[in-house]
Amino acid sequence: MSIEPPPTPEAREATRRDTVLRIALPIAVLALGVLAWDMAVRLTDTPAYKIPSPGAVFTTLRDDWPILASSLLVTLTTTFEALGLAVIGGVSFAILFSQSRLVEYSLYPYAVILQVTPVIAIAPVLLIYLEPSVAVLACAWIVAFFPVLANTTLGLNSVDRNLVDLFALYGASRGQILLYLRLPAALPAMLTGVRIAGGLSLIGAVVAEIAAGSAGAGSGLAFRIAESGYRLMIPRMFAALLLLSLAGIAIFFLLSLLSHAVLHRWHESALSPER
Repeated sequence: MSIEPPPTPEAREATRRDTVLRIALPIAVLALGVLAWDMAVRLTDTPAYKIPSPGAVFTTLRDDWPILASSLLVTLTTTFEALGLAVIGGVSFAILFSQSRLVEYSLYPYAVILQVTPVIAIAPVLLIYLEPSVAVLACAWIVAFFPVLANTTLGLNSVDRNLVDLFALYGASRGQILLYLRLPAALPAMLTGVRIAGGLSLIGAVVAEIAAGSAGAGSGLAFRIAESGYRLMIPRMFAALLLLSLAGIAIFFLLSLLSHAVLHRWHESALSPER
């Protein structure tokens, strides 16, 4: 067994420089964008009910924090519940599909139908038959389910056939092949699907909350955005949008960190360049 040499000082320095650039450049672009936004509002003397200044948005975020925070908690609760159900359902059906082609051919088209049907069209129908909170959760789950299912199914079906034949040659059962070969090999694709589903579950929750709010129900952050728009409370609307964006970024980085923690010791996609 060969032992890889340790990374050189030049390689470590290049990695540190790359990390600094990856963090500093987006922050610099954000700062320039906020500065340009503030200068444009001041120079054109635009009223706050059209485009608020960054200062007005952050002041509103501070003053209305109790309301916005409670609404954010409702939206995040729905998002993570939908993501959890999508992971459980997507992985379970993908395993079932990998074990039976007949089941895959019978059910996979209906998963595609769920994916291609706009959730904004499904939400009003679900609100007729379900409680508003359940309907919102169902919409978020519908959006998040397919990426987990599709990526996990692809990962399970992409295992090297020679390895499958080798396992069978040594007398491994279908369950052992699934547990010790297919699932580990499918893990990168599965985690990619989960990372995609994290953002989509938030989108589904937002769309469903807006639909539920228009019917007089719902207290999530999307409902606050719609309410602020109706009342011309534009600084609050921008503050709520900012919280939603930060929530989406946090979910993406959290799931990316989970993927890196699981894969960084053994999978090529997560190995650092210096290795």
